[in-house]
Amino acid sequence: MKHVWMILALGVTLTGMNNATAHVDQPAKPAATAKSTDDPFLWLEDIRGTRSMDWVKQQNALSTKHFVDNAEFASTRDSILEVLDSDARIPYVNRMGSHLYNFWRDKTHPRGVWRRTTLEEYRKAEPQWEVLLDIDALNKAEGKRWVYKGAQCLKPAFERCLISLSPDGGDATVVREFSIPHKAFVKGGFELPVAKSQVGWIDEDTIYVGTDFGPGSMTESSYPRIVKQWKRGTPLSVAAAVHEGKPTDLAISAYHDRTPGYERDFVSVAKDFFHSELYQRSGDKLTRINVPTDADADAHREWLLVRIRSPWTVDGTTYPSGALLATQFDSFMAGKPHFTVLFQPDAHTSLDSYAWTRHHLILNLMDDVKSQLEVLTPPLMATPSGDWKREAMPGAPAMSTISVVDTDPDHSDEYWLDVTSFLTPSSLERGVLGSAAAQTIKQEPAFFDAAKFSVSQHFVNSKDGTRVPYFEIAPKDIQLDGSNRTLLYGYGGFEVSLQPHYSGSIGRAWLARGGVYVIANIRGGGEYGPQWHQAALKANRPRAYEDFAAVAEDLVKRGVTSAKHLGAEGGSNGGLLMGNMLTMYPQLFGAIACEVPLLDMKRYIHLSAGASWMAEYGNPDTDDWNFIKTFSPYQNVSKEVHYPPVLFYTTTSDDRVGPVQARKMAARMQAQGHPDVWFYENLEGGHGAGADNQQSAHMHAMAYDFLWDQLK
Repeated sequence: MKHVWMILALGVTLTGMNNATAHVDQPAKPAATAKSTDDPFLWLEDIRGTRSMDWVKQQNALSTKHFVDNAEFASTRDSILEVLDSDARIPYVNRMGSHLYNFWRDKTHPRGVWRRTTLEEYRKAEPQWEVLLDIDALNKAEGKRWVYKGAQCLKPAFERCLISLSPDGGDATVVREFSIPHKAFVKGGFELPVAKSQVGWIDEDTIYVGTDFGPGSMTESSYPRIVKQWKRGTPLSVAAAVHEGKPTDLAISAYHDRTPGYERDFVSVAKDFFHSELYQRSGDKLTRINVPTDADADAHREWLLVRIRSPWTVDGTTYPSGALLATQFDSFMAGKPHFTVLFQPDAHTSLDSYAWTRHHLILNLMDDVKSQLEVLTPPLMATPSGDWKREAMPGAPAMSTISVVDTDPDHSDEYWLDVTSFLTPSSLERGVLGSAAAQTIKQEPAFFDAAKFSVSQHFVNSKDGTRVPYFEIAPKDIQLDGSNRTLLYGYGGFEVSLQPHYSGSIGRAWLARGGVYVIANIRGGGEYGPQWHQAALKANRPRAYEDFAAVAEDLVKRGVTSAKHLGAEGGSNGGLLMGNMLTMYPQLFGAIACEVPLLDMKRYIHLSAGASWMAEYGNPDTDDWNFIKTFSPYQNVSKEVHYPPVLFYTTTSDDRVGPVQARKMAARMQAQGHPDVWFYENLEGGHGAGADNQQSAHMHAMAYDFLWDQLK
């Protein structure tokens, strides 16, 4: 099972191709935790302190006056909001029993409604939905500003759920038990206060819980260090300890597999984002599932799948990095593994993801960052060492992405696919393997005139000769004279792949204006498997920045744009990318938007959840600082260098990266006398930078208008 805490990676956020979405933020530890005393802006690390928030309000007022208080901004924002609030969007669903569940936000329900319907009803153009929980009505009744963060429901009945609600859009949530038949929270049910909790059902009266149990119960990364088993009707204080990790671990969690006939319990010890140990729990005994710590192990029915990040030798056979292996679970635990290679990468192809149905396994592959699907059928129990049958699923349109949205692995071979590309609105398809071919159930409307544009894929050699791909969406009649306003987007970290994806917001706010949009598939991502990611880890992090710079230079060389017309944008880890484009390659860009960024690499492990990313960047409190300092924008910005205009934005409630990184960078650049350094901080929204569609549209519009105006 891919580790639950991987969802808390820095993540692709906000104005990229995807719209994004412990303790409540506390002031950072005093400056004594830093070895350096030459930082005059440590006071901005007091997240909600009076002096810090006065500075934020002043900056917000300046940015609002300059970018927001005009008709152009209102038009851009309203155009994006129309996309985000459109009733014609696809209401994506997941199956739980006989119903399809959906969470939906629109103009009438800005914080959203959790609802369900039947397949028969969902097929209709306008389905009738049964509303289970109205977040806006809940907020009105309780005087809160809750942001819905998901629900875990107990199968097979799916009548009791554990619902997570954030008070401000951050990762820290309350957890409250909810009854679907009564459409109400359960009085006296399971409930946890605000924390970065991990919970999961064991049975109707028992759950696993990892939360803030008090001092010392959270890791240095701000996630649970202790997981317990909690019985209904008993105080949390007497919950039985299952496992305690070390303060330096990333997180500890446990889960119960309720698959009929294969009920098992597991404990996961995440050492960092790419190393973990998985144990099977039987009573009080934990038995290690002995795969490499950098591999993902997934037990499903009689099978164990192992996805490896580095070469692994077993019984004289070496399996390559990026391979997916299968063996019988019981045989493996008995020390008698017999592996079948389900996927082996090559120079162009990697495994993006996989999904089980009742009798089959769907592999989602990337061939030069474009989707392919395969269906594998395991041998029968009577012949467990037999061959897996393999066949291709119908291919996607050119330059497209197919994602498996949902399956029903306990009961059927039903599958749901999302098919999308840069210029083709997403479609939602449903099929049943072996019987019914996929049919389009829902189709997203077109939000801009795609007939005016074309998509192409290009490759450029980076500084060290590595071949780096990028996608370009441009007007069909583009003149290659260097005059086109071009926006280059990138991420390059945490194995995140940037694949073709339709965005009505980008189409309206950038393409429809005549702009060119470019996605750079730089190292650090997962486009070509683990090796592509590992090529930009720690001391090799600058390879990602060299790749992005190479794409920028190639766009100029090909005549698509010129430096003064080329903008760059990225968020989170992509914000660190932007910070390094600013400090390393300022001559290549006419403007930069740096969103919910990581920038102070000297202090990052002491800020918010920063300690959890040391496997990606290194530990600046050790000799790693010798290489980290080469890509720490906050330390490398200089008053002697001319920088392009830059907009930093973040959120007060971001308890993952935190707002202090962007605050300090903007303050330092302004103090050095650099013109055109802008800052904006939204109060809500967490790491996604928007608690509702209105806030998201505001942030999108600010970035796009800033870049468009600066690149003219």
